[in-house]
Amino acid sequence: MTDDIRTPELVHSHSGLRLTRRGLLSAGAAATVAATLLRPDYSFAQSSDMKFCASLGWTVWESGRKIVAGYQDAVDRLGGTLTIADANYDVKKQADQILAFVESKPTAIFITPADAAAISPAVQQAIASGVPIFIGDSYVPHTTATSTAMSNNFGLGSQGAEYIAAALSGKGKVALVSLPSNESWDQRTLGAKSVFVRFPEIEIVSEIAFALGGSTTPRQVVDQILTANPELDAIWCAWDGAASEGMLAIRAAGRNTIITGIDGGQQSFEYIKADSPFKITIAQSFYEMAYMNAFFAHEVAAGRGAPRFIITPSYAVTKDMLDKLDTIPDNYDVPGEAAKLGWNRVL
Repeated sequence: MTDDIRTPELVHSHSGLRLTRRGLLSAGAAATVAATLLRPDYSFAQSSDMKFCASLGWTVWESGRKIVAGYQDAVDRLGGTLTIADANYDVKKQADQILAFVESKPTAIFITPADAAAISPAVQQAIASGVPIFIGDSYVPHTTATSTAMSNNFGLGSQGAEYIAAALSGKGKVALVSLPSNESWDQRTLGAKSVFVRFPEIEIVSEIAFALGGSTTPRQVVDQILTANPELDAIWCAWDGAASEGMLAIRAAGRNTIITGIDGGQQSFEYIKADSPFKITIAQSFYEMAYMNAFFAHEVAAGRGAPRFIITPSYAVTKDMLDKLDTIPDNYDVPGEAAKLGWNRVL
């Protein structure tokens, strides 16, 4: 798996500084943000009395670390205080956190859902309270949040499947490790299947729906797949945790099966660069999702508007791309950094 990095359940910080954003809506806005991220603007120090709360569905994995950093850095730079609560995939706990935050009457609430459909009632109540709600990583059905920043999950799934189809020249046996517990994550599997269905000589011989928080590990799942399918050509995974552990299972079994992932991060990049069975990850911009939430929360607090929906960049990262770099990048999803690496977004 990727790094198991846990943060304390409650984290507090404060700062009166303000930097501005990397805009997503135009090249001009992007240029403005790239400049202002490097130059503190003390004219917004009055925003230090703002209170922000974040209910995070998880903080484990590299994705969780980057999400925490994105929210924390944005509030440190833009002003205010931030309280973070980690639900650790517990739906009831996250719903309770959200409603408790509403009672504290914050300037805004940030939410990254572990199960978007399950926490929808709590989010609806939060929206009805009048507190601006900003969602990261997933949309929440049956709600109208102030703003949502997330990846194109259907596209994430299809990108990995396209790689497999090309690598197999449109013919072979494929297994899927899906992640249906979150509606947005499940879109990745639908995206993959939309690609494979176009190749009649690609056969999906196994699909295992993985349950986060269960007793079975991704390594065990991939071991089972490999044992049951001795001629398997490729494994498509809905997230990098399965791809990383699956790569270890493939190596241990001495198989030539290739495996793909979704998320991005140092460990995944290291495996890919090492020419392992892990061939590609569709790297998301977790930091930017969180940063955009916090940036637009400040915009709304200042009486300005926020986009209802933001698709943050994703990058199809392969060994060729990593071989061009001196080091494995850790900050590619910080606004402006991917361009310095020569990476172009695919979604």
